[in-house]
Amino acid sequence: MASSSETLPTFKLLIVGDGTAGKTTLVKRHLSGEFEKRYLPTLGVDVFPLRFRTNHGDISFEAWDTAGQEKLAGLRDGYFIGAHAAIIMFDITSK
Repeated sequence: MASSSETLPTFKLLIVGDGTAGKTTLVKRHLSGEFEKRYLPTLGVDVFPLRFRTNHGDISFEAWDTAGQEKLAGLRDGYFIGAHAAIIMFDITSK
């Protein structure tokens, strides 16, 4: 684990997809181990710190959990700036 004097590599991670695809549930499951059963839509964006241990040391992601509702799509482009990675989520049962 990185000590407080070490700089932890941090990366901006976008999580995008339609509403109800499970973006927030994925993040919260990693953070707490719990599964959110009710749907509460994200308004705009929520940013969560996610930390992972790798063979090369700890790393951190700022996970940007974006709103999936089409009416908020205009905000989304601004969130892409400076991103290092993305997870694109979708519901395979959705038509």
